Amino acid sequence: MKLSTQKRLAAEVMKVGTSRIWLDPDFEDEISLAITRNDVRRLIDEGAIQKKPATGVSRGRARYVLQQKRKGQRQGPGRKKGKATSKLSGKERWMMKIRPMRKELKSLRDAGRITPRVYRELYLKAKGNAFRNRAHLKTHIAERKLEVSK
Repeated sequence: MKLSTQKRLAAEVMKVGTSRIWLDPDFEDEISLAITRNDVRRLIDEGAIQKKPATGVSRGRARYVLQQKRKGQRQGPGRKKGKATSKLSGKERWMMKIRPMRKELKSLRDAGRITPRVYRELYLKAKGNAFRNRAHLKTHIAERKLEVSK
């Protein structure tokens, strides 16, 4: 039985779209006889025509993604956009590089393994970006025999 007209009338009366109208299959004959808006209103009051609940967008997937990001996942190279400095600035990279070198130099000087003069010289070289990392600094000291022999 075609009840599209009744469905349309019910949608207009209830101020929703036709897809949200539910027609009770047990009242099909009665609904088919409803031709006026008043007939449709009576059927709505009886419960033969009902409004379906509005469907929303589930946040389940979004919550899962957020949970993964909090764990530090989903941060691989395929996710990154922009320049290499967009995730880690040049200044931050420099700080991560220079701090261990300066710490190493201080420990060598305080232990008496290098003289204060050599310390100052290497400190300024490190500042001038002469060494790639701590290991490079150590090999430089070893090759040039800058350590104090005891």
